Amino acid sequence: MNFDTQKPLDIFLNMLFERYAQEVPAVKKITTALVTSGVIAGQDEIVNDHIAFRTLGLPHLGIASFEKIFLHQGYKKMDYYYFESKKLNAYWYAPPSPEYPRIFMSELIVKDLSAQAQEIIYKYTNHIKTDPVDALDLDNGAQIGAFFHQPLWQLPDIADYRLLLEESEYAAWVIYNRYYLNHYTISVHNLKTGYNTLEDFNVFVESLGLKLNTSGGKIKVSPDGLLRQSSTVAEMQQAEFANGETMPIAGSYVEFSERLILPDFKHLPHADIEAKHRREGFETNNADKIFESTYIRQTKGNL
Repeated sequence: MNFDTQKPLDIFLNMLFERYAQEVPAVKKITTALVTSGVIAGQDEIVNDHIAFRTLGLPHLGIASFEKIFLHQGYKKMDYYYFESKKLNAYWYAPPSPEYPRIFMSELIVKDLSAQAQEIIYKYTNHIKTDPVDALDLDNGAQIGAFFHQPLWQLPDIADYRLLLEESEYAAWVIYNRYYLNHYTISVHNLKTGYNTLEDFNVFVESLGLKLNTSGGKIKVSPDGLLRQSSTVAEMQQAEFANGETMPIAGSYVEFSERLILPDFKHLPHADIEAKHRREGFETNNADKIFESTYIRQTKGNL
């Protein structure tokens, strides 16, 4: 791959996806089965609806820091979401052009956690005195790609991880995984008939032996009925901690979305339907349940 001929955004998105696909077996399993079934010719035919990142809402970190990378590439900050029970803020970002995925970026509201949980998080992050994104050349795609995969804090002790896990599974995931890609999303409505609804696609995914997130039902539906989302359950991976101990923890997962045609455009011939004619944005209740793709009550038995 010759990075010199690509935009910075292409470079670091490719770097992110390559590592994510290597670490999440469900990605290759689904893509291979779609190719074998004649649905697509290869991975590049899958439309990626959005990718998601998890962060810690702290000075020099969190959304205020992380979003700079994408705003510089021409992304536009859109709607705000609040997840009260999970203590999270989130925004989504519209891409600079349709061939790029939307971004869904969330952050843990650290100040709303217990004193003990805050103390653990500060133990690993207090040394960060300046915004690490400010030190990046945001026109250098390879440098940004490397940044996503470099640790900003030391590997946690297993005891700290377990304590965080009891209070906030989101906090535990971030303290171990840092800025690792949380998931990418297959846009099922862009696939051919027989695979282009979540009902059909979920049956296909389960036929591969993959487990689906059942929180709120296998298909999470927005109140207007136009945004429908499902996801696999994160596969468990043996993780090594700072003290050399290991335990299985949740990795990343794959999401599937179906954006239905807006009522004003129902009359258009199918061949004329574009992304702008479909339901845009996200839905708090849907996302709340998708977050649980890495939660123990979903990942249990997925070793």
